[in-house]
Amino acid sequence: MKQFYAHQTAIIDEHCEIGEGTKIWHFSHIMAGSKIGKSCNIGQNVVVSPQVILGNNVKVQNNVSIYTGVICEDDVFLGPSMVFTNVINPRSAIIRKDSYMKTVVSKGATIGANATVVCGNNIGKYAMIGAGSVITKDVPPYALFYGNPARQMGWVSEYGHKLNFNNEGIGICPESGEQYRLINDQLEKIQ
Repeated sequence: MKQFYAHQTAIIDEHCEIGEGTKIWHFSHIMAGSKIGKSCNIGQNVVVSPQVILGNNVKVQNNVSIYTGVICEDDVFLGPSMVFTNVINPRSAIIRKDSYMKTVVSKGATIGANATVVCGNNIGKYAMIGAGSVITKDVPPYALFYGNPARQMGWVSEYGHKLNFNNEGIGICPESGEQYRLINDQLEKIQ
């Protein structure tokens, strides 16, 4: 007995792994060889290509295609109609299936609606990518990136709030009260 929910219009190929409590909504296609963790939510009109790996509690909003080469760790949020690529120089007449580039979206990261992630660029843990942004380079953990091309515009907490820093380089999340330290242009959560 399957331990996940799939709407009757969803297509799920054989040889997929889908975790307990995951929900797959209208007109989505989960392709052979993909792995989806527990408690994920796969919105409407989503394609999960072969060999894609989604961790636990990944939220994929409507109209997202996750192509071969993409790995999303636990607690990742993919906003509506955001775009991944997997070949740096695609051509219709040239087969480049052996040229797929890997993209890793690390734990807790958010990619906003209509953003584009150019393949081969990784998103650090708890990073926040603004809506409509185009990612053309790696994004550090906890970084706030937006624009086209996207640039770093600050730092965010694990709760997704932009951090302001005092003279000692300490930022406090207004929601959780957690503290973060900025040292040598890297953000660390203070334990």
